[in-house]
This record gives sequence, C-alpha cells and structure tokens, in this order.
Amino acid sequence: MGGNGKHKWKISFHRPSSNSNMDPKQPSKDFICPVSGSLMFDPVVVSSGQTFERVSVQVCREIGYSPMLEDGSRPDFTTVIQNLAIRSTILNWCKSSGTELPRPPDYRSVERIVRTAMAEDGHSGSEFGVSERELLKGVADKPPVIFSHAATELGHRVNHFYSASSEESVTMTASLATPLHLTTRPACFSSPCSSSEIVENESQTLNPDSSTPEEEQYLAKLKSPEVFEQEEAVVSLRKLTRIREDLRVSLCNTRILSAIQPLISSKYATVQTNAIALLVNLSLEKRNKVQIVRSGFVPHLIDVLRGGVSESQEHAAGALFSLALEEENQMAIGVMGALEPLMYALRSENERTRQDSALALYHTTLIQSNRVKLVKLGAVPTLLAMTRAGNSASRLLLILCNLALCTEGKSAMLDGNAVECLVGLLRKGEVESEATRENCVAALWALSQGSMRFKGLAKEAGAGEALREIVESGSERAREKAKRILQMLRGREDAAAAEDFDRIGDSGVGVSRSRHRVAGDRNLYGPKFPNSTTF
Repeated sequence: MGGNGKHKWKISFHRPSSNSNMDPKQPSKDFICPVSGSLMFDPVVVSSGQTFERVSVQVCREIGYSPMLEDGSRPDFTTVIQNLAIRSTILNWCKSSGTELPRPPDYRSVERIVRTAMAEDGHSGSEFGVSERELLKGVADKPPVIFSHAATELGHRVNHFYSASSEESVTMTASLATPLHLTTRPACFSSPCSSSEIVENESQTLNPDSSTPEEEQYLAKLKSPEVFEQEEAVVSLRKLTRIREDLRVSLCNTRILSAIQPLISSKYATVQTNAIALLVNLSLEKRNKVQIVRSGFVPHLIDVLRGGVSESQEHAAGALFSLALEEENQMAIGVMGALEPLMYALRSENERTRQDSALALYHTTLIQSNRVKLVKLGAVPTLLAMTRAGNSASRLLLILCNLALCTEGKSAMLDGNAVECLVGLLRKGEVESEATRENCVAALWALSQGSMRFKGLAKEAGAGEALREIVESGSERAREKAKRILQMLRGREDAAAAEDFDRIGDSGVGVSRSRHRVAGDRNLYGPKFPNSTTF
C-alpha cells in the first residue's frame, strides 16, 4: 500500500447473479434484502459477505438477532461497508425496467419484521450476540450517546486525558466523566503547537473570528519549496482549525488534503508535527473521517508511528484513533497495517501516544477481522503483561474485551492466564476505577462463554471470592455479570466433580487442570507462542 492516495478498499463482496434469463420486470434476488424482503435502498456488505439493507442490519444489531438465511447460515453483522456496486446495479435496473426507485425503509416496520422472524425462529434476542453487544457498548458507566460530530462531545482536557489521579483530585467535568469507549477527542488535541517563533507571531496576527482564509494563499504556501512557508501555513491552519469547526469542514477538500499529504512525510520535524496535528483537527468532524482515509493518509501515519519524532508519533496515534471512530474506516485501517505499529506505540514513553494508541486499537477491534489479525500478531501476551503491570489498564481492558469475543482471542487469553490476571485486578485495591472493574468482569464473562477450560482456571485463580465482592459492592452492570458467572460456575460443580472422579478411576492419577495453563507468568513470548511478535 503506497502513499499514492489510490486506496480502493470499498469492494463488493457480493456479485449479482446473471440476469440474462431474468424477467426484466422482476428484480434479481440479489437486489432484495433477505430481512425486509424489499428492494434495497442503501445496500451494505456485512462481515460474512452477504448484502442487506442498512436499516435491517441496524435493527438486527440493536435487538441482538442474526436471522437464518436460505442456506442455513447466520450472517455476521460486525462490520458494515456500503455496497456501491449493488446500489448502482439496482438503480440501473429500475431505470431500464421502468420500476419505481426504492425508498428508505421505515425503521419501525423493519423492526416488526425482525421481531416476527425472531418469534418464528424461537429466539429471544438474548443469545451471545446480545452479550457481545453488551460487552462492547456497556462496559463503562454511562449508556452510549449519539453525536453529530466529534468536536462537541468533550470540553478541554484538564492536564491529562484520563487517569486515576485526576479522578481523585479534580472535580469531575463532562469531559472527565465521559466513558473511555465514548471518548472521541484524541489526547493530543489539547497539546500546544510545536515550539516556533511562528506560533507567537500567528497568535498575535490571526483573528479566530475572521472570515474563511483565502484558500489559494494557503495552498501556495503548503506547496512552496521553502520550508519556512510550509511551516507558516501548517501552523496557521492548525491554529484556525483547532478553534473553528466551520473551517474543519471547508478545508477538508481534495486540494488541501493533497497539499498536506507530502508534509506528513517531511524530514523537517516542525513541519511534519504540525501537518499531522492539522490532520487531527480536520478529522474531528465526522463527515471528514472517511474522506481522509480514502485520500491515502493512513500509510503515511503508519510510517510516522514507526519512525517519526516523539511529538509526531503522538499526533499520528491521535489521528488514527480519531479516524477509527468511523465504522466505515475500521476495516481499512486494519487492512493497511496499522495494528502492529499501534501495538508498539503502547510502549511509548509519551503518555498521550499510549492513550490514543490504545483507544485506536479498541475501535479497530470492534470488527472481527481486526480482532483475528491482532491475535495472530501475538498481541494478547503483551496486553496481559502490560495490564498486570498496571499500565493504562482501563484502556487495555477495552481491547481485551473485544479480543475475548473471537475464538482465537479467547484461546490466546486462556493460554496466557488471563483469568488469573483479571481476577487479580478485581481484588480490592488493585483497580483504578469502577469502570476498570466493570471491564474486568465483562472480559471474564466473555471468556466463560463456550469454554470448557474457564471453570478450572477460575477456581484456581480464586474468582469466586473476587466475584462475590463485586456482587456485594460493585456497580449494577458489574454485579449482573458477576452473578451470571457465579451461577455458571455453581451450575457445573457437580458435573465437573463427576468428571474428575471418572478420570481418576480410569487413570489411577488425578489430572490437574493446570495442564491447560501456561506456567505462571513465564515464557510469555516463548515456544507457546511461536508466531508472536514481541512488542
């Protein structure tokens, strides 16, 4: 993937069947949403490859239901990408056949159809799909909130983005109270411009309330061979876009983005840092996020994250986090190779780089394909080791919660003694916030689902005592999950005892459940993980 801005990642995974023998008045089955049964207005491709009406996917996700298709399979709604090829084909068919163009479906009507299908299918909507939704949306202490753009959710950051000390010593404001998984502004957004005489000059001469700057003048400076003019332009635009939301929208156009892109790779640190910081400001607007990714900036940000100066890396991590907030970008960011450098950035000495890298990884692993990629990179042992060390545990647990939802992630976490690690964090005095406790319980709940090994590992780690403490003194959400885990553990007690008795009778020796574990905390990067990368 080069930096030529030609990243065509929006691909149709669903090919319309041949219509040579099709009645021109009858739409192809490929044009009909399998859920709503109507001609699709806004077709989207889901993770499992099928195409659905977007509203149908939204309804199914919200309810927690995956309908059975004609071939007996159930779709995976984790990722949604607009299917422009099918939409164009539908519109062309409507014109050629004289059929009325499809209209946007009514949400309530689709919801009634889905609930009827659920009743016929014998589902209540409370299967693991719902558990996954709860884990992803309900691990913090406030319900999700829908925002129109990213620039207005949070006030200015007080000293640090989020920390245990700030919780104790600072009066909680809207910005600090925002759950981590709902945070939408990069930590680097509050940092000042790079040290330069230009910063002082600009602050004296530029009026934030002035009219839109003359675009041609800025374009000329951005493209100038003179480093001073490049620096002057990016610093000025960075300052303006930090304050004015209207300029973030108007300046995020093809000409400006094309002029900024080469400066991201500038060998002059001040130019590079301020160019990336400008990109972060532009990315705060929701409508700009997809355009920035399509313009080819992600490979440049990855290069900076791998080898840029510390301040540039800080802003590169912030930019990737901001771009990953847009669902349509998450798959592309993973495909273009951002996961590994983001993992390395978790070890950065710069706190803001660590914070934004962790949240970028959290949002990119909301989709299944990126979870599997991250596990194959050997990230689980590193994440667990860092969590044990207490480094940004609240953010790392968000990532681990996501990874626990896929088979590969669950297996790697159980192999890496994740149960022992999480139970240890739950013990009194070892968590930095109530949200961290909730995330620990959520991760344990995910690990317990469909795992024959969880019970033995939980017993060895003393999970029962820690979970009972949560039931007695935890938040409502944490108590609910803890109760479910305890019920599951008690429900299998007799069966497990009988199984152990039979095993002893057959072999004459007791087989310790610890054979399923990696011994202690040793050899996290050794033979047990032959394909892992040490971050």
